[in-house]
Amino acid sequence: MSIYRYFNGFLLLFALSIGVAYGTDNQLKRKELAQIYSSQVGVREATGNNDGLQVETFLHAANAKRGQSWCAAFVSWCLQLAGIKHPITAWAAAMFPARNTIYTRGRPPTATPQQGDLFGLYYNNLGRIGHVGFIHDWGNGNIVVTVEGNTNEAASREGDGVYKKKRLKRQIYKVANFIDL
Repeated sequence: MSIYRYFNGFLLLFALSIGVAYGTDNQLKRKELAQIYSSQVGVREATGNNDGLQVETFLHAANAKRGQSWCAAFVSWCLQLAGIKHPITAWAAAMFPARNTIYTRGRPPTATPQQGDLFGLYYNNLGRIGHVGFIHDWGNGNIVVTVEGNTNEAASREGDGVYKKKRLKRQIYKVANFIDL
């Protein structure tokens, strides 16, 4: 009888250690991703026309052309550098497949958004998500800290660079997790 108790205890300990290791790997991946996207804060367009050496590097990573909007291309470039599978695209709306979406405004979240998850902003005039960036800190209050490309000080979706921003959580339409799912 006691041999079974020890064996079951060993199995439980083993199972927990695998779960902890898995969680740790994902947390390390989140930190690595945060270092990558944070290192780009301060990148600016050359002429204000979705151009410049680094902006064009982002666009190239998403198979997009010079001059295209690049918020999703920035996200794609960062995720590629971190080795995280995702849709390779410069179209913000494509970054939110159902299997990866953990939060949709007005519905209960399936998981708490974390550092490195993607947020999407919905634009009524477009009828879709028109801007995407990274959640840097979801926090406990009404404010979320983000890092996003093709924005500006006024938080426009057609900006001039990569910025660290504070946004109201109620502005966030969707959140996608490509690290844990």
